[in-house]
Amino acid sequence: MRPMQNIDPIPESDLVLIVDDDREIRTLLAQYLEKHGFRCATAADGREMRAVLARQAVAIIVLDLMLPGEDGLSLCRALRAPGSAHANTPILMLTARNEDMDRIVGLEMGADDYVAKPFVPRELAARLRAVLRRTRALPPNLDNSAALPRVLRFGAWRLDTVGRHLLDAQDTVVPLSGTEYRLLSVFLAHPQKVLSRDQLMEFTQGREADVFDRSIDLQVSRLRQRLGDNAREPTLIKTVRSAGYVLTVEVRAEQPDAPPAP
Repeated sequence: MRPMQNIDPIPESDLVLIVDDDREIRTLLAQYLEKHGFRCATAADGREMRAVLARQAVAIIVLDLMLPGEDGLSLCRALRAPGSAHANTPILMLTARNEDMDRIVGLEMGADDYVAKPFVPRELAARLRAVLRRTRALPPNLDNSAALPRVLRFGAWRLDTVGRHLLDAQDTVVPLSGTEYRLLSVFLAHPQKVLSRDQLMEFTQGREADVFDRSIDLQVSRLRQRLGDNAREPTLIKTVRSAGYVLTVEVRAEQPDAPPAP
């Protein structure tokens, strides 16, 4: 395995916010991450988390589920709420080893990844780097932001690739989490093509799915909800049995609406 010091360093502007009520875990994790190229801030609960977010730009949040007062699920829901200034900030959740339901709910609420406790700090550092890489990366066939069409239309929907949000037929804005945006971008980059769960996991999370990992299914389900696509009889994103998922509609670039004349 490649040693940590050979991994590309995190840019100096990036800050990891560790939210955990265990002071020892916060301190040790921050020390480890700072040794390996990250900058860190820490918070013991939701109140302290909000105070940090109000005064500093945070690249990613490490969020423990088991917090006093507002738990991690409640905080994740608030961060992902429409209109939140941090709706697109990546979230990596720390979960108890046997609490599968909390992990599933966390992913449904928009967490980008999870690490189960007890964890090896090196694994968490690797996951953080992977989340940050894929947050900045565009899916294949969308080489860079300058080459991206400003607006992509599919069915009755439009995706604004600059604002990173959906527009429905009535031009109502539907905000997307970072994970939802990446997943939808992958489908729009490969319309009418069956994409396996492994491909979707690789494109959106930088790793292959193991046989028990259903996080992609949860993310597809959440994206369908955003699109109002009936899971039992979907018309946009269909399930291909034993193969994966396919976006069934045509995708085309569209000129953004011109601003009104002065």
